[in-house]
Amino acid sequence: MREKEIEQQLIRAVRCLGGWCLKWTSPSLTGIPDRMVLLPGGKLAFVEVKAPGHKPRKLQQKRINQLQSLDFKCFVLDSTEDISRILEEVIRDGV
Repeated sequence: MREKEIEQQLIRAVRCLGGWCLKWTSPSLTGIPDRMVLLPGGKLAFVEVKAPGHKPRKLQQKRINQLQSLDFKCFVLDSTEDISRILEEVIRDGV
């Protein structure tokens, strides 16, 4: 399965929950996670989507760590099987 397919399934799952899964780009800050997940109730998380078995690059991991140090939920998603677990955690513990 390709990264794009995993990303599309994440988008669909978030929409089914009544949320938005926004593509996040920042011209002034590289390495930020691919997606911002916004769910009802003010729940927010960041998701870096990868092809199966792939890991974030060094700069991407640095940005994830920086966001986590600000108490934001951040996830690396490389499998469609993890989408439910991630969204359940966002609903339960999200900012």
